[in-house]
Amino acid sequence: MNETASSERYRQGMATRRAVLGDAHVDRAAAAATEFDRPFQELITEAAWGHVWSRPALSKRERSIVTIALLAALGQDDEVAMHVRATANTGATREDVCEALLHVAIYAGVPAANHAIKIAKHTFAQMDAEKAA
Repeated sequence: MNETASSERYRQGMATRRAVLGDAHVDRAAAAATEFDRPFQELITEAAWGHVWSRPALSKRERSIVTIALLAALGQDDEVAMHVRATANTGATREDVCEALLHVAIYAGVPAANHAIKIAKHTFAQMDAEKAA
């Protein structure tokens, strides 16, 4: 563990990351980290999760909605799915996700929203199946 990994911001980031993405996801990411990508994992934990996601001005629900819209607009498919799955922890509803993707359609383009809607539908179906099992 380097200096970054032991900072207060890193510790807050890890707590927020776990609260949003869940322990299983974070544990998988940590287990898969190598010397090559460990600095990146530390960076996103400290900067994205410790600095941005941990700020009090927006709720986790609001940050979740904004994040899904941005990722959809940018065509970041894997990240869209991950953050749709995280709505189970953030309080963002399926209606929230639908509304965010309607905004994407208007402001970033119908193809981006259409693709993200397919990803969200698939991810929600997986989540439903996991609950039913």
